[in-house]
Amino acid sequence: MPQTLAEMAVEVLTTADGRAKTALAHRHAAAWRAYRSGDGPDIAIGTALPPLKPARPDKPELLDPRDVPRRRPGSLKGQIAILHAVAHIELNAVDLHWDIIARFSHLDWPLGFYDDWVQAGDEEAKHFNLVCDCLEALGSFYGDLPAHAGMWRAAEDTVDDIFGRLAVVPMVLEARGLDVTPGMIQIYEKAGITQAVEALKVIYSEEVHHVAYGSKWFHWMCGRDGLDPKPAFHDLVRKYFHGALKPPFNEEKRAEAGLPPDFYWPLADQTPPKG
Repeated sequence: MPQTLAEMAVEVLTTADGRAKTALAHRHAAAWRAYRSGDGPDIAIGTALPPLKPARPDKPELLDPRDVPRRRPGSLKGQIAILHAVAHIELNAVDLHWDIIARFSHLDWPLGFYDDWVQAGDEEAKHFNLVCDCLEALGSFYGDLPAHAGMWRAAEDTVDDIFGRLAVVPMVLEARGLDVTPGMIQIYEKAGITQAVEALKVIYSEEVHHVAYGSKWFHWMCGRDGLDPKPAFHDLVRKYFHGALKPPFNEEKRAEAGLPPDFYWPLADQTPPKG
């Protein structure tokens, strides 16, 4: 029997090695796109039982966020540490997007839902490999440094709540990437590390789409269920996200992704500036 899309997603989740995981993500995404364009065999959505935690390589060592060493951008060591943290985020993002497919495929979604998250999972796989290539060009590799153990917490907290998953993962965590990536690009421009600049610019451009997918399907569900999206979003973020949102916010890119200021400023740890 051919694999269902849900089974493909579980295969990604249960593959430990980062390069092997991302190669599977690319292969399954290509098969899905071929099916959707009429150039490949049919793929059923199916259902599956994804693991609570995805398979992970033996390295990096995962530490409590408070124990991860500070990353100082003024030195090569610090620049490598920042890229290592980005690689870790991107590998978690691969799993987060394929987990949405596997964990919530029993719900009644339009096929466009799967188109979006397959695309996001495929792009996150590309991002991981781009950053790993940068690390290796600088004499390091993913797993060479310790990493943040709390990255998967949002997935575990929202394991049975698709509303919460969309609110916290793309609309809060990935939106945060839109806020901080321009500053990271400046660090590598200043250091003359062109490969990292180019990789981060690709990530910055494509992460807008991932935030937009979250906003799009969150609003779709609210419309279907007769909910007001803004208070629903605020309630879910207060329930599942630990702490306040931290400005400054990239209001232009957030708006491009379908997140107006009245969604996130009421959740911030300070009042918005008067414009």
